[in-house]
Amino acid sequence: MSVLALALPALARTDSREVSFNKGWRFSLSDSPAMSAPGYDDSSWRSLSLPHDWAIEGKFSKDNPSGTGGGALPGGVGWYRKTFDVPASWKGKDVYIDFDGAYMNATVYINGHELGTRPYGYASFSYDLTPWLHPGRNVVAVRVDNAEQPNSRWYSGCGIYRNVWLRVLDPLHIALWGTFVRQDKVTDSKVDLTVITDIDNTGKKGKKATLTTDIVSPDGLVVATATSPLRLKGKGSLTVEQPMAFVNPRLWSVKDPVRYKVVSRIEADGETIDELTTKTGFRYLSFDAQKGFSLNGERMKLNGVCLHHDAGALGAVVNKAAIARQLKIMQEMGANAIRSTHNPPAPELLELCDSLGLLVMNETFDMWRKKKTAHDYARYFPEWHEKDLRDLVVRDRNHPSVIIWSIGNEVLEQWSDAKADTLSLQQANLILNFGHEKDMLASEGDSLSVNSLLTKKLADMTRELDPTRPVTAGCNEPDPGNHLFRSGALDIIGFNYHDDWFKDVPKNFPGKPFVVTESVSALQTRGYYRMPSDSMYVWPKRWDIPFEDPSFSCSSYDNCHVPWGNSHEGTMRLVEDNDFIMGQFVWTGFDYLGEPTPFGWPARSSYFGIVDLAGFPKDSYYMYQNRWMPEKNVLHLLPHWNWKEGQDVDVWAYFNNADEVELFLNGESQGVRKPDGKSYHVWWRLPFRPGELVAVSRKGGKEVMRDTVRTASEPYAIRLTPDRKEIAADGTDLSYISVEIVDKDGNLCPWAENLVEFKVEGPGFNAGVDNGSPISLEPFKADNRKAFYGKALLIVQNDGKSGDIKVSASSPGLKESNFTITSK
Repeated sequence: MSVLALALPALARTDSREVSFNKGWRFSLSDSPAMSAPGYDDSSWRSLSLPHDWAIEGKFSKDNPSGTGGGALPGGVGWYRKTFDVPASWKGKDVYIDFDGAYMNATVYINGHELGTRPYGYASFSYDLTPWLHPGRNVVAVRVDNAEQPNSRWYSGCGIYRNVWLRVLDPLHIALWGTFVRQDKVTDSKVDLTVITDIDNTGKKGKKATLTTDIVSPDGLVVATATSPLRLKGKGSLTVEQPMAFVNPRLWSVKDPVRYKVVSRIEADGETIDELTTKTGFRYLSFDAQKGFSLNGERMKLNGVCLHHDAGALGAVVNKAAIARQLKIMQEMGANAIRSTHNPPAPELLELCDSLGLLVMNETFDMWRKKKTAHDYARYFPEWHEKDLRDLVVRDRNHPSVIIWSIGNEVLEQWSDAKADTLSLQQANLILNFGHEKDMLASEGDSLSVNSLLTKKLADMTRELDPTRPVTAGCNEPDPGNHLFRSGALDIIGFNYHDDWFKDVPKNFPGKPFVVTESVSALQTRGYYRMPSDSMYVWPKRWDIPFEDPSFSCSSYDNCHVPWGNSHEGTMRLVEDNDFIMGQFVWTGFDYLGEPTPFGWPARSSYFGIVDLAGFPKDSYYMYQNRWMPEKNVLHLLPHWNWKEGQDVDVWAYFNNADEVELFLNGESQGVRKPDGKSYHVWWRLPFRPGELVAVSRKGGKEVMRDTVRTASEPYAIRLTPDRKEIAADGTDLSYISVEIVDKDGNLCPWAENLVEFKVEGPGFNAGVDNGSPISLEPFKADNRKAFYGKALLIVQNDGKSGDIKVSASSPGLKESNFTITSK
């Protein structure tokens, strides 16, 4: 893997006027109503900075109510409190506190006054603190309740796990997420747009002012300007539309992810009283039922992956460096698209996708009114779905990376007979928000009407808020009788799996573009190989029968998958061979905490990832690199070469840009293999003999690449390799350090399980350890970790100070390793 070298700001604001409110909090994993009071004694509480996830600090247990599906980590109720002073300069100002996300049921108090509760753990939300602030000492308190579990099919995390901000504004100001840069028509030569701005006047008196909006090019030139007079009543609001245009745009693309700034200023009495800068990129999209997807007129497949929100050993904590590492690893594999499964993403993910040139399917819900787990979001959906959907779209609609909205994933409303509570006629009309008698449902129990009309409601709401992007949903019922499809409201047909149905999409859904919203679900454990490799191992179709393998491992040969899915190569062939398929979003880019299909305890994290939980690629990574990066020569040889003497071993090679691959063992040819047109690898079966295995790819008789695997001798030393040797002294930046057990010649020891002790000194600390094992019950917050198939991971975080961070790793009987990270 290449070294990640990005100059990253630590935080990604959704509003340029926000200032960080992350430092100086106190936390207690306990619960009492008295904890909201400003005079409550919290001096014994733990001091910390946000974001924070208390669950990742806990111990794995099969008795935790989240279950293995939720990561087998604890839940509970936690309180956060922060004391802060209100300076004199805030007099006459409005003060807002903005939360990017807290999981879940976050109740916010200011000086003992309850501001409200937000149930959805992935929603961003804001409160006005102004009426309850006073000069001097003030206290904000937040109660986060994740006690009722299970409420998620994957690891959710617990606490204020995303960033918190303050905005201090004039009473006349642009609302939060109040600027929409609507791209009315974009071509290679001209951009026509309308800037729509929501303005609030919270003062008692009416105000006159002007709104000036500038479009600023990447070169810093103002390419368009509009000015509008404002007249607002006291306690009034106003929406201003400003049509604008400019020529010769520099378009945002995956190869050139360039952005413009939209600077909005409110001026009154000769002074600027509010200014908001919105970054966006201009591009045009096409979704065609026959030809697939194109960006700025260039046809391309959506080579996408699904990503859950956790960051492995960091848990749900949002850290921009951690997200950047994940995205760069995916990009270096050839991915050009991300699906935010199955919830609103952190703002940092979209900011990074904007800057890196990654396309995004932005998803809202994993369930609607019918629940999937005992205590999930379905219980809040009737009251909160409109607010949660609106806030997501309004927050994210200026991101050029977002190309598709998804209103749901595998919701049970696809079917009439889903096992869930039946809605009464009154409940149905309440959810659908029908206010007129002529719109009321005709009869009780009309599930087709309820489910189809609910689909239409959500899709129409999304298009009303953003008419520039299409709407889809991830559906695991491919039949046209699916209520979501029958609604006619989805702009794009989205299938989760069901590869056998792909060929009939043009017939079943004429004129509708089609994308595989979720694909593959292959099962793999990095470093584990189950032979013979030409036998396919499929999880039994009966859900009550466990997948039997005493090692709790799945083969890395791409010969193990769930019954509803396919192998990596199998789906790849279908997507590549059919132009009408816009692309796929592979389940998943990374392993994630929870959902350890096909096993139960002690497995506690997934096997689906192309990359393991620690960030180490599995072998299938190179199959995708082979297909998705044709400009890059690829040759990857597997497996390792440490086996029993005489054992038959299947040797695979992923490659591209070559006609053939020849394999040599200790200098002796084992034969030449050429592509068969069906698979994306070639392979040999040969008895193991220790030594050197070399693969050579050729095109037209000339060597293109070679890859070598050697038999490792006994473990001798620890090798440490940081992804970044220099990090920012901002208190959040990270260096991910790969830990390898190697022999005296530097070869990885593939069976090594040595326990490695870590020591971090200077302006940094150990933020977490991992090894990628789905069954390791070692804590993530520890000073040691066992190697898993020869590898482990240490994450070092800066503590806010500059200087050299000294890192060392040791293990009995092995040569110690040391190096220095610079933070500045």
